[in-house]
Amino acid sequence: MDVYKTLREESFEANLEIKRQNLAIYTWGNASAFDPAKGIFAIKPSGVAYDALKPELMVLVDLDGAIVEGGLKPSSDTKTHQVLYREFTGILGITHTHSSYAVAWAQAQKPVPVFGTTHADFCAAEIPCTPLMSREAVKNNYELETGKLIAETFRKGAIDPADINMILVAGHGPFTWGTSAAQSVCHSVILEEICKIALFTVTIDPLAQALPEHIIRKHWERKHGPDAYYGQR
Repeated sequence: MDVYKTLREESFEANLEIKRQNLAIYTWGNASAFDPAKGIFAIKPSGVAYDALKPELMVLVDLDGAIVEGGLKPSSDTKTHQVLYREFTGILGITHTHSSYAVAWAQAQKPVPVFGTTHADFCAAEIPCTPLMSREAVKNNYELETGKLIAETFRKGAIDPADINMILVAGHGPFTWGTSAAQSVCHSVILEEICKIALFTVTIDPLAQALPEHIIRKHWERKHGPDAYYGQR
């Protein structure tokens, strides 16, 4: 019996969804699925095109970075996923893409303000952007340091990764996470749309201001607050 079959399939489907949603081209991007009981995650193999993926090609890795099963090298971003699973309790899926609008904000090294209700409906705060990685960190294990940089940005900002499940890594691109691999890809889609709309906003008005807090809170709480009334019960 293959005890990792479901984990491989979840990662496989999430990686296919990256391509379906036009979040990455060729072999760019990756998604992983995590089983906290086993301490194992399944992740896309490095440099393999999405059209060539199969569930059995997903690589199984533990939280120490050791390959548990798989005949191919795991994604080059594996150590970033490893750090985030260790640091952010409760996340079960991570997605990294090179989607155009999110990468543009990351390259500008700017957080994304809450300009409108589209953003506020999903997230009641700006989407954070890390600082650029130091020369010393780059000389170390780059992908491991990327994970540490993300975790440190959340710690310094006192940000709960359960509330803001996405970040821009300065000069690099977006990482998102969720309670499943599928949800982490969904958050990548939402992040890309928010970044797209925000870019249009500052193109129209470079001095555009964020929404007032009372409007942000209203839109967040009507969907996520204790008295939320959006959707069906």
